[in-house]
Amino acid sequence: MVMITKVYKSLNKGVYLSMAAYRKSLQIVVDLLTATEQSGQEGIKITHLLEKANLPHSRLAKFVENLTGAGLINKIEYNGKNTFVITPKGRQYLESYEKFANFMESFGLDL
Repeated sequence: MVMITKVYKSLNKGVYLSMAAYRKSLQIVVDLLTATEQSGQEGIKITHLLEKANLPHSRLAKFVENLTGAGLINKIEYNGKNTFVITPKGRQYLESYEKFANFMESFGLDL
């Protein structure tokens, strides 16, 4: 889990969390995939992903490595800069997560 040191807006639900709120790894993955998906075909650069994820670079690097290894995002290197694009598998993951989150919410449960 990561401690958030400023106000954070969740990308998938628009929920605001106050200082010292924690996100689970699952929520961080969803936020990273959502940010990548919202960037479209042009992808998102690591700097913007850092801003959206609100994570230190070392922690983000581990998540990105896991997401690329799982085939949820692709890393495109151009002129020494890394850009990340969501894959169809990543989109499917987000859709499945949304369905499951709605199911849990219908029973009054949080993820």
